[in-house]
Amino acid sequence: MRRVQAEEARVLPVAATDPKSVKVEKTTGKGMDIEWKDSHKSHYSFSWLRDACPCATCNEEREGSGRKIGEPPKAKPGALPMYKEPARPLEIAPVGKYAINFHWNDGHSSGIYSWEFLRRECPCAECKG
Repeated sequence: MRRVQAEEARVLPVAATDPKSVKVEKTTGKGMDIEWKDSHKSHYSFSWLRDACPCATCNEEREGSGRKIGEPPKAKPGALPMYKEPARPLEIAPVGKYAINFHWNDGHSSGIYSWEFLRRECPCAECKG
């Protein structure tokens, strides 16, 4: 919880959280690419996006398990590994001018991915370095 509050306290410039272009590669399954107005480019795989879902249910599960944003859930000890279909969006919709929503092939659809959240959690080496 403290990590989230500390990161939310860090203010990003408007150009850093305002997308210049958004390209969702739904048919190829490659993920989503965003070019931000400050010229930074971010790539998000669909599996990363699904594992990073910002909804209350997913946040609660992550906090309880100690899992980081974008990190896949760990198998329960002693559980047999099961095939999991790769994450893929069935529908994608803008949420006003501030976010995007995915309806995932596993039936989940309550996550609202704000542009600020996506930029703050950009998985590229430059941002995570």
